[in-house]
Amino acid sequence: MKNTFIAISSAGTKADPSKVTRQQPFWDEHAAFIDQLVAERFIRMGGPLIDEAEIPHGALLIVSAEDENEVREKLKNDPWFEKGILKLESVSRWKIFIDARK
Repeated sequence: MKNTFIAISSAGTKADPSKVTRQQPFWDEHAAFIDQLVAERFIRMGGPLIDEAEIPHGALLIVSAEDENEVREKLKNDPWFEKGILKLESVSRWKIFIDARK
């Protein structure tokens, strides 16, 4: 049975604090990886956590997985995690009580 998880990451040591999300190193590789996980319906929603200048300081993903281990295993191959642009901080199971999209 699939569960909903929230994965929160912070900016890694190789993130460029002067650049917006799409200008970060390895953007194309990261975007292709994320697009594949969306196509697989693993990632349900997500995006960068940004400041007033649109500079990212991390990201939040809502994913569908069996367990926390599956989340960590899938995300570890993201080029941004591999290259130090993002650092995975936490993975938490999320029980949704309210969903105004329905």
